[in-house]
Amino acid sequence: MIDNSETQTALITITSAAAEKVRELLDAEGNAELGLRIFVAGGGCSGLQYGMTLDETQESDSIFETQGVRVLIDEMSAEYISGSEVDYVDSLMGAGFTVNNPNAVSTCGCGHSFKTAGDSGAARSCGCGH
Repeated sequence: MIDNSETQTALITITSAAAEKVRELLDAEGNAELGLRIFVAGGGCSGLQYGMTLDETQESDSIFETQGVRVLIDEMSAEYISGSEVDYVDSLMGAGFTVNNPNAVSTCGCGHSFKTAGDSGAARSCGCGH
């Protein structure tokens, strides 16, 4: 486990709206061991897709705290999302988390799938209609 809470600038930033929603979800779980895991997996219509879950720390995680939220990012995902901003948007079109990723050279219209300049992942349908 790599604890970067004091030794490194956060890999990503979280807006106050996203932090508030995550704290609400963590409070509902009632487990102090949980943090927000942000990860990247193959798939989606652009080749890679974002994922978020409430999870316990794993051995190789980078861990940092921001706005009262403990964030967990595995080593592979950190390469793709470093410098990103996580936001929570609640609009007439729906509510959910979004990732603003400066490493993405293209994204899907659903906002959950992306491609980086060095990525060779195969694009698949993500079911979002794009």
